[in-house]
Amino acid sequence: MTTETGDRFGPFREEADARGIPADDVERWLGMARPCVTLTRADEAGPVAGRFGGPLLLPAEIPDPGHPLVASVDLAALPAGATDLPLPPDGHLLFFALPDPDADHSMGQVVHVPAGAATVRRDPDAWNAARNAEDEALCASYPEGPLRAVPDVSLPYHQFVLLPGEQDAEYLPGHPLCSDLVEVWEDTEESIAQAGPFRIGGYADEEAVEFDPVDIAAEAAARAVAAGRFEGPVPADAADWVLLADWSSGRHVRGREGSTVHWVIPREDLAARRFERVFATVFWNP
Repeated sequence: MTTETGDRFGPFREEADARGIPADDVERWLGMARPCVTLTRADEAGPVAGRFGGPLLLPAEIPDPGHPLVASVDLAALPAGATDLPLPPDGHLLFFALPDPDADHSMGQVVHVPAGAATVRRDPDAWNAARNAEDEALCASYPEGPLRAVPDVSLPYHQFVLLPGEQDAEYLPGHPLCSDLVEVWEDTEESIAQAGPFRIGGYADEEAVEFDPVDIAAEAAARAVAAGRFEGPVPADAADWVLLADWSSGRHVRGREGSTVHWVIPREDLAARRFERVFATVFWNP
């Protein structure tokens, strides 16, 4: 963590001190901070780095996606070093999702369109070949418009980790006061980090967090592989997965208030640019 980033956490340190949390525990917690990029609506500050919605443009060899387009992100427009993810340096990432919390398969996908690639315009409704009226109504409220990139920082929102192969959980190892520290972050985040509907990297957030949504998604991916609904193999250890992006879909989608979409991917696949390995989950707190 750089000095600049460390100074940014002044409000966090002050609040933690006021609650009597030992400085060693605070600094150990802040050592887990991750850089990320928050994408805000265009009336905020920062360079335009993508957009919600827009025309669906894909290389001819890429099949029509099975989910509606949410957003596209111009990787070259992201601030240099703004995340700790091994992202491609340029091109566009297109994020697709349908916020169905009851699905037992991936509810989204990501496509990387390399810089300079020839593209053709696609039917944005091709994903809904069955013309499902409920899904069509959900997508009618998807947001549209430019997004601006703000370099940001993220701390954990969750307190527990799942134990592999067991139903039990434990507090984050090495952080006996993690419950208190999560509460401090909840109370001070507004004064430290930028609010926005879309985030690249960092820690996964949702309306009610106990377990890391990345851990939940990794388990869901493994179940989907076992059921033949996602192509395996996938890493068994959730630590091998990373959050690619979060979308606070409940801010926009009528009928899904309180929902969040998480796009996760094994870090090894991200480094190799195998974006077909993305698995998307939906949390909904109706």
